[in-house]
Amino acid sequence: MFRSIFNKSAVLLAILLTSGLFLAVSCTKDPGEGGSSKIIGKVYVREYTPGFTFLLSEYWAQDMDIYIIYGDGVTYNERIRTGPNGDFEFPYLRKGKYRIFVYSADSTLTAPSGTVAIYSDAEITKNRQTVDVGTIVTLKN
Repeated sequence: MFRSIFNKSAVLLAILLTSGLFLAVSCTKDPGEGGSSKIIGKVYVREYTPGFTFLLSEYWAQDMDIYIIYGDGVTYNERIRTGPNGDFEFPYLRKGKYRIFVYSADSTLTAPSGTVAIYSDAEITKNRQTVDVGTIVTLKN
């Protein structure tokens, strides 16, 4: 009889500990999709002559790729395109740190590829939050 009670108690204790551990782990969520917050902003283009000698025109970036990195990641997690007025929005994000970036022509003329990434960091600290990273300026030649 004692053995039966002990076995049932041990099983119940194991179930409770496992459930508690599962709840503790599931409550800690990394940055990324699945939340109720969003990051918004705009992208602006300054177009120059080769060598960046003269500014030719300025305009809101239309249909330009913009990227987001979740947390401490090293590669992008999602890519979207800007709208007609340079606007972008990464919706449905959880709390955490994010890095937004676009590619730009390298005005120092030192990057072998001729392009560099322009970064803007953002942090979501609560649910249903809208974080505006402002205007990201990119160069073109």
